[in-house]
Amino acid sequence: MSTQEKIAEELLLDEETVDLNEIVLFNDEVNTFDHVIATLIHVCDHVPEQAEQCALIVHHKGKCTVKTGAYKDLEPRCSKLLQAGLSAEIV
Repeated sequence: MSTQEKIAEELLLDEETVDLNEIVLFNDEVNTFDHVIATLIHVCDHVPEQAEQCALIVHHKGKCTVKTGAYKDLEPRCSKLLQAGLSAEIV
């Protein structure tokens, strides 16, 4: 294997090991579907159909990953979800 091939392989491995976290939204008996959907659109940049799907998954399964990314991007989004009265955490 050439030096360039080794470097290219190492770069690909570095890209694959980027730590990604998830915001998981949990079901509650307090918030309306409309509130959850509007909040996901505003905070997580969901399109309406995506937000509706997530709200339905949360309702039926108890939880749903609503955003994936680097922790530094997710932390302020998760804080906004919590401030809006939703139950969420970063995993």
